[in-house]
Amino acid sequence: MQQLSATEHGLIAAIDAAAMLARVERWCAINTGTGNLSGLARQWDLLADAFSALPGIVREVEPAAVTAIAADGSEVQTANGAHLVLSVRPDAPRRYLLTGHMDTVFAPTHPFQALTWLDGETLNGPGVADMKGGIAVILAALTTFETSTAAAQVGYDVLINADEETGSLSSAELIAELASGKAAALTYEPSALPDGTLAGERPGSGNYSAVITGRSAHAGRNPQDGRNAILAAADLALRLKALEEPGLTVNPARIDGGSANNVVPDHAVLRFNVRPRLPEMAQAFAVALREAVRVIEKLRDVSIHLHGGVSRPPKPLTAKAEALFGLVRECGQALGQPIRWQASGGVCDGNNIAACGVPVVDTMGVRGGAIHSDQEYLIVPSLAERAALSALVLHRLSGGS
Repeated sequence: MQQLSATEHGLIAAIDAAAMLARVERWCAINTGTGNLSGLARQWDLLADAFSALPGIVREVEPAAVTAIAADGSEVQTANGAHLVLSVRPDAPRRYLLTGHMDTVFAPTHPFQALTWLDGETLNGPGVADMKGGIAVILAALTTFETSTAAAQVGYDVLINADEETGSLSSAELIAELASGKAAALTYEPSALPDGTLAGERPGSGNYSAVITGRSAHAGRNPQDGRNAILAAADLALRLKALEEPGLTVNPARIDGGSANNVVPDHAVLRFNVRPRLPEMAQAFAVALREAVRVIEKLRDVSIHLHGGVSRPPKPLTAKAEALFGLVRECGQALGQPIRWQASGGVCDGNNIAACGVPVVDTMGVRGGAIHSDQEYLIVPSLAERAALSALVLHRLSGGS
């Protein structure tokens, strides 16, 4: 284990924990549910002001067009906020990518909007851990890293997107563009466990909507003339669930459609999620899905239109990724922070980055828990802890000692 040098002690000592907490409290006072464009715009302005303290260019990137399937089966545009990109020393031969997201799962109408101190070290509030606390870690770590002499030899991009919680569909191309050619990447999702455990390998994830069109008829007079779209949706759900195997899960989540009880329904939308552990499983599922659709269309005389797909590719642990995890563990040991990692069933932007061939550790954010619920909490001392960890990782990645 490489202990902290005098230079590294100086780097860590410069981290301002009070300023980090103040930022989190200010940022979490703004509702930034994924579709809340006014809240996301306010947050973007605050983040642009904060990250402009770093020696780079902040730019606003408009979201790519994204559609979804409404309950009636129509394809509609979704609302997404602008993304923030900071580029520092873009011509440096060695560059990194750091990513976070400003959106949360809590809409403006959700009752969970306020911050509450649970005890002297634990703050409850929307986005405190997932992941406005993580954004504060990015800023503090880079501010500290910039005082290292090693920083001048490297460059980096920071991406704070506005749609991670809904799959990063409007920022996927931007993630791929920024990941291209990077030596390493760090993503600031909260730790997998409150003790600081990192997420290692992750499955992929795909969200689909199957729009099923049948034929209506009177349920009493001539039901034989109808083609029941709800029945076809249920049939498809059962067939897809039967495709599960170790390393592949399928979750039929919802069926929309139908009308009065005395009408054979001519319309249904089946929504489902698939999580393949390996890329070849994702490919095999796509083939099996097409075959299931073909069989049901013929058997039940309906038409089926598929919308969606696997937007988060599986993220196995490659040799390069394991080396980056090893460096993070080494830095954690030097700081007195035991670091381990384990497989996770969740997905994030780290999946997209890894698919570009870039080694990534994607749980470099704060320690906390109960995310996506009104019990979400941040362990406040972890703000400075994780900023120190990232600053040290960046310093040593860049040849600093």
